[in-house]
Amino acid sequence: MAYYYDEPSHTFSEYLLVPGFTGPENIPTNVSLKTPLVRFKKGEEPAISLNIPMISAVMQSVSGDRLGIALAKEGGMAFIFGSQPIESQAAMVARVKNHKAGFVISDSNVKPDAKFTEVYALIEQTGHSTIAVTEDGTPNGKLMGLLTSRDYRISRMT
Repeated sequence: MAYYYDEPSHTFSEYLLVPGFTGPENIPTNVSLKTPLVRFKKGEEPAISLNIPMISAVMQSVSGDRLGIALAKEGGMAFIFGSQPIESQAAMVARVKNHKAGFVISDSNVKPDAKFTEVYALIEQTGHSTIAVTEDGTPNGKLMGLLTSRDYRISRMT
C-alpha cells in the first residue's frame, strides 16, 4: 500500500521503489531528493535547498576542501572543521568556492614564435596532442590559435 506524506520527507526509506507497486513513470531520474535547509511556508519554495540530502560531518578526519568540492559537485554541502587556525579554514573555504568544475588551467601553451623543438618538448612533457598558442605563452594570454596533431607529423619533423 502506498503512503502519501503531506510534509517534506527526510529519509531515504521514503524514496524506495517497491516492485509491483511502482508504475513505469517512477524511474530514478524522476525522483527529486531536494532537501530544504531553511523553514518555508507550505506552497512556497525554500530559499536554500540541497540537491541531495548529504552533509559531511564536522570532523577533521572526515571533512575538508576535497570533500567539500566533491559534495558540491553532487549538490551536497560540507562543513570545514574548526580545530585549525582561522587562516587554514579561510584557505579551505576559498579553495572550495574558487573551484571551477570542469575547468582546467592549461599547462600546454606556447608563444606564436615558438620553434617546433619547444612544442615537441612540451608534447613529450605533458602528453597532450593539442597545444594552445597564446599571445604571451601563458594560460591567461589571448588565444591566437591551436596546434593540433593534424598540424604536424612528428615522424617527419624529428
